Amino acid sequence: MTEEEFNIKLNRIMVEYNSLITKKNIAQLAENGIITRFKNPILTANHIPIEWRYDLFYEMNPYLLERLGINAVFNAGAIKLNDKYLLVARVEGSDRKSFFAVAESKNGIDNFKFWDYPVTLPQNGIEEVNVYDMRLTEHEDGWIYGVFCSERHDENKPEDTSAAIASAGIARTKDLITWERLPNLISYSGQQRNVVLHPEFINGKYAFYTRPQNGFIETGNSGGIGWGLCENILQPEIKNEIIIEPKIYHTVYEMKNGLGPPPIKTKAGWLHLAHGVRNTAAGLRYVLYMFLTDLADPSKIIYKPGGYFMAPEKDERIGDVSNVLFSNGWIKKENGEVLIYYSSSDKRTHVATSTVDILLDYVTNTPPDQFTSAECVEQRKLLIKNNIKLLKKNKII
Repeated sequence: MTEEEFNIKLNRIMVEYNSLITKKNIAQLAENGIITRFKNPILTANHIPIEWRYDLFYEMNPYLLERLGINAVFNAGAIKLNDKYLLVARVEGSDRKSFFAVAESKNGIDNFKFWDYPVTLPQNGIEEVNVYDMRLTEHEDGWIYGVFCSERHDENKPEDTSAAIASAGIARTKDLITWERLPNLISYSGQQRNVVLHPEFINGKYAFYTRPQNGFIETGNSGGIGWGLCENILQPEIKNEIIIEPKIYHTVYEMKNGLGPPPIKTKAGWLHLAHGVRNTAAGLRYVLYMFLTDLADPSKIIYKPGGYFMAPEKDERIGDVSNVLFSNGWIKKENGEVLIYYSSSDKRTHVATSTVDILLDYVTNTPPDQFTSAECVEQRKLLIKNNIKLLKKNKII
């Protein structure tokens, strides 16, 4: 390839890239009245800047080949800061290593553009191999905390090259540019993934939602969404941990469950978004579900609708780990609108919208799971009976 041909190809790549990141997103029909999905994924591997992937020097890369490939962009923490909608995305390279990068948008729906460089995350003396799935908490102590999975090889199993240990890593920042690394969270219930810091002090202490598990993948007997208090965030330790949302047989969270983003404070309680996992003949299926906890005691669940809130649809079902929805970021706007950032099949990031009022209506008025087929039939029969009575009264049928 001549240098002229090189420049022509580079120009074409740049034009296509700019067209992608400036594409307007389109709202789709809200079929269930609860959420509005948007047509286009907001972050994909192709949204990563060209200069992060290619060596742009003709002498070094005369065929203009991608040198550092990107596999996926997903599982993003979210925050609104200085009137900008910011996502701290998990970017996974073709080498399977993940890192964090900040993407910025003016409206939170489209035109996300990555900052010049990925996040430089300081180390804390523990040899971690991989980091991912950061939750962002704007805490009342004035810091923005990022809590994420810190993964390393299990040295107790030297012959097993897939054996891993998961811990909850913690870092804090004021601007998402400069990060201070804190010690990993200490707990006494096994490995920890999907840990979330509560936005407010509870009895003067930092509060964490946890997800204890016996191994790196399997939650075992200790699974469920946990809760524990920490005296000092600079020496984060949970001495007493309780399960506030257990796994239950033949539900959408029978295999695993974990909290997504930090909860949203509302007049009725703390609004939570979580993921639930069940087993199928095709493998594990991840969906999103919701519940509400008490304002004064966020460890107490007061409402929980039955079933899932969101499940993978259409192309969302296809990816590196198929049939998966996952969320660890949402933003409540001043007008009550909620931007829900979710990822599909460990590949790409999407956005959906709702409002606090609609979500509260959904959570508080949707009937809870009755846990058996017979009871669920009776629940549905009651709905049908009342609706038929209303339709006859209004002479619709």
